[in-house]
Amino acid sequence: MDQYTLNLLIVGATFALYIGIAIWARAGSTAEFYAANRGVHPVTNGMATAADWMSAASFISMAGLIAVLGYNGSSYLMGWTGGYVLLALLLAPYLRKFGKFTVPEFIGDRFYSPTARLVAVICLIVASVTYVIGQMTGVGVAFSRFLEVEVSTGLFIGAAVVFMYAVLGGMKGITYTQVAQYVVLITAYTIPAIFISLQLTGNPVPGLGLFSDYTPTGEPLLARLNEVVTDLGFQQYTNQDPSPGSVINMTLFTLSLMIGTAGLPHVIIRFFTVPRVADARWSAGWALVFIALLYLTAPAVGAMARLNLLDTIYPQGTNEEPIAYENRPDWIRNWEVTGLIQYEDLNEDGLIQYYSDGAAIAEERGWQGNELTVNNDILVLANPEIANLPGWVIALVAAGGLAAALSTAAGLLLAISGAVSHDLIKGRFNPNISEKGELLAARIAMAVSIAVATWLGLNPPGFAAQTVALAFGIAAATIFPALMMGIFMKRINNKGAVWGMVTGLIFTVVYIFLHKGWFFVPGTNQFEDTIAGSLFGIQSTAIGAVGALLNFVVAYFVAKSTEETPEHIKALVESVRVPRGAGVATAGH
Repeated sequence: MDQYTLNLLIVGATFALYIGIAIWARAGSTAEFYAANRGVHPVTNGMATAADWMSAASFISMAGLIAVLGYNGSSYLMGWTGGYVLLALLLAPYLRKFGKFTVPEFIGDRFYSPTARLVAVICLIVASVTYVIGQMTGVGVAFSRFLEVEVSTGLFIGAAVVFMYAVLGGMKGITYTQVAQYVVLITAYTIPAIFISLQLTGNPVPGLGLFSDYTPTGEPLLARLNEVVTDLGFQQYTNQDPSPGSVINMTLFTLSLMIGTAGLPHVIIRFFTVPRVADARWSAGWALVFIALLYLTAPAVGAMARLNLLDTIYPQGTNEEPIAYENRPDWIRNWEVTGLIQYEDLNEDGLIQYYSDGAAIAEERGWQGNELTVNNDILVLANPEIANLPGWVIALVAAGGLAAALSTAAGLLLAISGAVSHDLIKGRFNPNISEKGELLAARIAMAVSIAVATWLGLNPPGFAAQTVALAFGIAAATIFPALMMGIFMKRINNKGAVWGMVTGLIFTVVYIFLHKGWFFVPGTNQFEDTIAGSLFGIQSTAIGAVGALLNFVVAYFVAKSTEETPEHIKALVESVRVPRGAGVATAGH
């Protein structure tokens, strides 16, 4: 059986499974659509949360960034994992005890303000739409290679599948679909990692293989990788970036990912689906276990992918000439079709010169510049092909990448549709809407969200993980501070919360647009970088931590200079914080 047919069969089988689950678990009420009727078992919810959490950025792009960035890519691991711990300890149990359906509903009730709820809706939509762009980017990358279609066609196929199971099943359908998607994605991630670790080091555990000896030379794998990348002019893999501002950017970026994680609405709403507050805590613990299975493997996958890639181009070592373009391996030929690998023969010698500017060997050999461009997002997906693994493993990785992207996309779209239908339509414009009408509005909102996300995914602002990092920055600067102050600071009133969120949102979004150069230049059809530098050298992906600080400061001083929080709200906050955690929620529908 050829690879294309195998890909179709395995990917098609997983899609049929997801849609079948959605039909079985079709939501018939708003309680089922928004919160799966609060009847999900903690282990099941933990697995679904892990799938919701481990997006295309985790599965496809994170290891690719680690492969390229080395030590500096560890920010993604530390930020995302640490942030989940913050969410599990500081937010999830308290929000579940409050007993509402959505994050904006909590903010609106806690800060006794329809305006606060509206601002929270806007912040949620901006962060979630930015995040879902990264998922659709991952869907397009996976489809374009494994089903041999254009990236845009892959996006449309992915959107259609999400539409089928998310619009039909709501949270109930998404929960059980995500359980299946977790099984698919973790299997698809670990099996090739085990094969490749065995090939390169003889150790079947990828995390241990990373610190084992590289079989062909007998030297430690990381030492071998450092030697190869430095020969080619790249930064040493295990060293920190020596450029000015790298330390502050790495620190702020890690912090931004951590608090952005704790403020992501699509993860928070997963804890609204369990019966009791104690179950929310257990769900968080189980989710961390399931997440760790992938995150402990990712550094090894990234390092081994980088080494395999370089050994493909320089099979005799960097002291010898690279391979000729006409002799390039099949995996390069396959990925060239997608446009995600590009070759330009600058010195017309027919060889593939792949290196970084400044490499000593380039001047010695008279090379005219790097000739191979490799998109970071393909490394995990291409890894089994680079390592010449069996065809079924390649197809399984395709299914895993799609499962990761689609599971998170569904969770994000549910958060968006809930904010629109429950918080905007019912909460602000039509409080008397019937349950049937609200359910219809939620499904229409999700359908529109899918269309918008697909359109935006056609022109993403960066690699999947980079796009997702921007979403984390927005969530860090807006939602996380409001939730933390809402739970732990009774003095913060409605005016403080509103002005804090508005400040964090405007500052962060404007900074990202300025730093990225996305402001449209009148009279042209292109975007232009409008600033020469940045605030203290802080990158756009790291600015969320600064936005969060501004949110806290503005909220505090506005609250201090205005009226006290009403006593009944203080009592509400106290009731949420009292650790009567094993019982039912204090409020609900």
